Amino acid sequence: MKIGLVSYRCENRNTAFNMSQIERAMKYAEGKAELLCFGEAFLQGFDALSWDYDTDQRTALALSSETITRLREWTVRYGVSLITGYIEKDGEKLFSSCVVLSDGEIVHNYRRISKGWKEYSITDGHYCEGTGTGPFRLNGKDINLTLCGDLWDFPEQFRTENLLIWPVYVNYSTDEWNSGALDEYAAQAALAAKDVLMINPLDSDPVNHGGSFHFHDGQVAARLPFDEEGILFVDI
Repeated sequence: MKIGLVSYRCENRNTAFNMSQIERAMKYAEGKAELLCFGEAFLQGFDALSWDYDTDQRTALALSSETITRLREWTVRYGVSLITGYIEKDGEKLFSSCVVLSDGEIVHNYRRISKGWKEYSITDGHYCEGTGTGPFRLNGKDINLTLCGDLWDFPEQFRTENLLIWPVYVNYSTDEWNSGALDEYAAQAALAAKDVLMINPLDSDPVNHGGSFHFHDGQVAARLPFDEEGILFVDI
């Protein structure tokens, strides 16, 4: 499968801009990739939430929303499947989720199982985690999904012979990345799967240096440079 790992800039609380970035990538990847992957909460921005529920429920998106429907339509128009992180609303509950869309359909919806996405010392029961960690099937291939801190808190729940896709939002400095953090992420990935694809968005507030990576047997097999928008194409 030809997969594009998209490290593009996103903006908090600017879903329209982030949607334009997704469409831009899909247009570019048309005919070049079967699947495009974006980082955690890319659709609204990782810091889009205020931890005031009345406000945050208006930021979150249901799977039936017009925004998700438009993304489904784009997978048909551009012939590219899509994985993107987003803040999900399901009834009165909010999740950090990751949706898989293909051929106009919702293939899978994964909800982060670790609590590090939220300010859990002040949030209430509206802010929830998921429980399931099973695979989905796309283009004849079984794939597993995890989100950011999930693979640190519960690596045993993601051990698989399948490809593992790991959208994150990690805003280390480039010095921290280059002085050992990247090697630590590669080693952590190897606890779960032989091949892991990690996608990190760019952001300016706070600064996130982005970068996307293919980890193979705990080593960096391919990567995008920090601080540059781009798509890393991987054939697995």
